[in-house]
Amino acid sequence: MSEIKQILSNYSQKFNAELVTLFALPQGHEKRVMEAMAYSIMNGGKRLRAFLVYETAKLFGVPFEKSFRTSAALEMVHAYSLIHDDLPAMDDDTLRRGKPTCHIQFDEATAIIAGDGLLTYAFEILSDTQTHPEANVRCKLIQMIANAGGAYNGMVAGQMLDLHAEKCDRQEKNEALIKHIEEMKTGRLLKFACEAGAVLGNASSDEFKALGKYARAIGMAFQIADDILDMEGDPSLVGKTLKKDIDQGKITFVTLYGVEKAKKVAQELTDTAIQELSIFGEKANTLKLLAQFIIDRNH
Repeated sequence: MSEIKQILSNYSQKFNAELVTLFALPQGHEKRVMEAMAYSIMNGGKRLRAFLVYETAKLFGVPFEKSFRTSAALEMVHAYSLIHDDLPAMDDDTLRRGKPTCHIQFDEATAIIAGDGLLTYAFEILSDTQTHPEANVRCKLIQMIANAGGAYNGMVAGQMLDLHAEKCDRQEKNEALIKHIEEMKTGRLLKFACEAGAVLGNASSDEFKALGKYARAIGMAFQIADDILDMEGDPSLVGKTLKKDIDQGKITFVTLYGVEKAKKVAQELTDTAIQELSIFGEKANTLKLLAQFIIDRNH
């Protein structure tokens, strides 16, 4: 696993160095929202979603410089969702990646505006000609990320369903429900990452479908791994309050399966994801390593 950890670390350093250039502070008191936006998006993280855009685009010969802005836009959408997810009205978390959450570091109103700012900035980035010279490609990326993050089977819908599930009785908390929540809340942005790389690389229909299936498998495996870490993880490594889902009566893959079966299912999904990459041969070796890393990680 050390190989993929080093690859991810090298990418994160390169990505973060470039990301800083997109967050120059304006003059005047309004700069506080940009400070909060920068604080949240630069607050560590594995950059998994950004890396997936980069690595899938690289399958088709697209270099870092040509995929960076799409990766950055995706990280902005992800960071906005975390800011809002941590708010008192939602999960009410005080820690994110080992640091105070945005509303604790600043204040609740600023955190809400910062989330809004990151979401809208993502679309500004994607619509710019620097992202891709062809308007049809930019429009496709914008449509895809809006769909992945939205209220019709997207991340917003998943968040709403997650809140609803807290109030469900035990009989309603079934496998179909938790899979549906995961697919929308976590899986859709991971799927966008892989499919965005395919769009940037002008992939064939079969290649596009293969990456979509790979993303679906690692998305579910990722959520299972998160649920296991919430039960068994080291708080100092995970960087957030653990066992809150259990305390709040939330439905998770661990409460559904138990820890041992959850680990087994996660490995089966990882094996499936790796098999979906066979169409790309050795070019996809890093993506295969990443799939296994997702369930073996400790944070």
